Amino acid sequence: MIEITAAQIAELTQGVLTQGADPDARIDIAAIVTDSRDAVAGSMYVAKAGESADGHHFLGAAFAAGAVLALAEREVQDDSGTVFPAVIVADAVLAMGALAAHVVGLIRSHSPLTVIGITGSAGKTTTKDLLQGILSPLGATVAPEGSYNGEVGVPLTVFRAVAETRFLIIEMGATKMGHIKYLGAMVRPDLGVVLGVGTAHAGEFGSIDNIAQAKGELVESLAPSGRALLNYDDGRVRAMASRSVAPVSFFSSADANSTAEMVQARNVHTNAQGQPEFELSFPGHPEPLHVSSKLLGLHHVSNLLAAAAAAFAVGAAPKDIVGSLNEQRAASRYRMERTDRSDGVTVINDAYNANPESMRAALRTLAELGGSGARRTWAVLGEMLELGDASVLEHDAVGRVAVRLNISRLLVVGQGARAMHVGAVMEGSWGNESMFFPDAAAAAAVLEAELAPGDVVLFKSSNGAGLRFLGDRIALPTGNSPTSTSETTSGERTAQP
Repeated sequence: MIEITAAQIAELTQGVLTQGADPDARIDIAAIVTDSRDAVAGSMYVAKAGESADGHHFLGAAFAAGAVLALAEREVQDDSGTVFPAVIVADAVLAMGALAAHVVGLIRSHSPLTVIGITGSAGKTTTKDLLQGILSPLGATVAPEGSYNGEVGVPLTVFRAVAETRFLIIEMGATKMGHIKYLGAMVRPDLGVVLGVGTAHAGEFGSIDNIAQAKGELVESLAPSGRALLNYDDGRVRAMASRSVAPVSFFSSADANSTAEMVQARNVHTNAQGQPEFELSFPGHPEPLHVSSKLLGLHHVSNLLAAAAAAFAVGAAPKDIVGSLNEQRAASRYRMERTDRSDGVTVINDAYNANPESMRAALRTLAELGGSGARRTWAVLGEMLELGDASVLEHDAVGRVAVRLNISRLLVVGQGARAMHVGAVMEGSWGNESMFFPDAAAAAAVLEAELAPGDVVLFKSSNGAGLRFLGDRIALPTGNSPTSTSETTSGERTAQP
């Protein structure tokens, strides 16, 4: 447990204690919450402005649940006119960051701590989950719940650490320039892992080169004593080596002939279940080890490699790394989450995030699972958000890819995704091979009426499109029970790509 007093919180955040607040009140940092429903006895509630509600309106509920202090941007009174005890700051989110930076410093002064930052346009959560699985046997390991990766989620992850934490894994997302720089300054990572640069959030960043610039802020946050770990197969990521004052290592699944230190996969393929397999080599260990993952889809190879390379960089033994990779299943929900219904229908729910690259990867996996027509394949696709001016063209292209991969049925859901259906029709889809639905309920009616034993159905969309809920509905219809599902892990309400 790490405790901090109300007076210390005020000092660290440049805040002011309200009249009546006890400066000696002690707060367990693990009991700092941003949702009044999570408040417990002795907790501190952070009142911040949310996307749809102002946290200051919920101070009463937080204190009723046991909170003893608030971190707020203005004074709030209870029904009797008494001001709730609080530290008043200019910006509650920035104040959380200041507290998180202090906590990281406290842990470093207490015992050895390795902070590992992970960023990329896709794969952060899966890589984080894999790395946590490898490192946990080696020491106390803290990693984000779900996809906590922004200015709120990163401090909440830090607040779960204790003085004896050995490995602190931080997922870093961004929606604009400077976000990752800010997070890097907060946690001071020892190892920075960059997975890839894609078109997610192209609408906000303006171009893929700007996205690369933003992701590379993680590399720039490393001290000379740290290490950058980069995906050699992504040219924009590989180029980030020049931005690092720290030593650089790479991971690759291509036949890279680099003289740089590299963790490398060869003979990469998927088995009959669509799970990736390959031979994995580590620097200084000439004998490759066989990886046979339980994850679904060839696109997970880069995530497996990144986790292996990061674990190796912090001292894990190759045989232990591979042993862990071969045992782990998907730990976070809606990431190629497979459910085999008792009636023979297989549901793949990958509807947490989506961009053009991940859409294509998911469709390729679906086609592989179809076994060249042995099983009927369904792609239920929704909108890819935040693509900016390229949105229509990118959605059109995904629809055409579905046709080229011979996906049996394409169900496009939501007006924002309609260009997928148009693209499929223009590519040669005929009859009801491709159908457009204005909402999930209309698509559900067709699925529930027409899915048959042996079918494989993929659900894929951006989180905001909500197709993951339709995926759950189809995965567990009345009278069916799953033979396998991944664990449920809640995601951050403000997670970022």
